Amino acid sequence: MRPRWCEIAFPGTAPPVSGAPGVAEKLLREPGPLTMEGNGSIDMFSEVLENQFLQAAKLVESHLDSEIQKLDQIGEDELELLKEKRLAALRKAQQQKQEWLSKGHGEYREIASERDFFQEVKESEKVVCHFYRDTTFRCKILDRHLAILAKKHLETKFLKLNVEKAPFLCERLRIKVIPTLALLKDGKTKDYVVGFTDLGNTDDFTTETLEWRLGCSDVINYSGSLMEPPFQSQKKFGTNFTKLEKKTIRGKKYDSDSDDD
Repeated sequence: MRPRWCEIAFPGTAPPVSGAPGVAEKLLREPGPLTMEGNGSIDMFSEVLENQFLQAAKLVESHLDSEIQKLDQIGEDELELLKEKRLAALRKAQQQKQEWLSKGHGEYREIASERDFFQEVKESEKVVCHFYRDTTFRCKILDRHLAILAKKHLETKFLKLNVEKAPFLCERLRIKVIPTLALLKDGKTKDYVVGFTDLGNTDDFTTETLEWRLGCSDVINYSGSLMEPPFQSQKKFGTNFTKLEKKTIRGKKYDSDSDDD
């Protein structure tokens, strides 16, 4: 919203006035001591402002009185019902938290095989799986951020799987670039984060940037604005980002999003 600017008139200048000249305009055009007419107009203007402030204050006071009256009218039975609803919501949230923790949420874990992947995905509604390789240093960058997000977002399961142990799965999911995050919801692959392209094209992206990107795919409960990527405010971007090298894993070719594998 553009700010509203007020024009301030100083002695010797006249504000733009349409129609017949008013008292203020006469005072500015005719130098000399204030007349009785001028004093009367100023007093009237002050009185109008005071009345407007009083009316606004009365409206606010009336609204507060109405809310207080509603609270006073709530009986003990209604208060007890509200209390029970609140306690039920808290119990449900705690049960949900315990369920997530029992399924391995809350920590960033490595799984050993493709079979484990399918079992883990089947158990949880939201899953983020990092397809990595030990010799790709950018995978270690992702590891650090994912470990933080796993503790923050208990609603999502965070996993990692070595591509060398999952050739069939990589082929099925068409994973060609390392690192790649597969974002799954309700047992289906919904989206991918391939390399660092969506993270500001820099190795120095923040955890908040990755969190925003996962929020865009609705695999975490993101509370920020999806319309404002955090990396837009970053001043420094990586310059040695894109260099793809062909690597072979068990006869499969992968593009490595790293300069020194």
